[in-house]
Amino acid sequence: MSDKWIKIANISDVEEDEVILITSENYSLALYKIKGEFYATDNICTHGNACLTEGYLDGNIIECPRHQGRFNVKTGKALCSPVTTDIRTYPCRLKNISDVEVNLF
Repeated sequence: MSDKWIKIANISDVEEDEVILITSENYSLALYKIKGEFYATDNICTHGNACLTEGYLDGNIIECPRHQGRFNVKTGKALCSPVTTDIRTYPCRLKNISDVEVNLF
């Protein structure tokens, strides 16, 4: 596994218990802030091709807006039907006090 840490946001970009969309030409990520910690997943649901950033965040669970499938944003685990395939997660870290970085290995 290689290290490919990139800055994707500033800590002030994401409110507590919120999810935001982070995009570039190479990726579309959902960035979550839960209890002061940052988590990142792919933004597209593995079942219905919907944007998870348009879903409902409850604790560490994101609900897909299209068919109400749920994922644990910390682990990527698919939690209920109709989703059966886990979502990819990415390690996050803080750098220089305010930069949120993600490892896109």
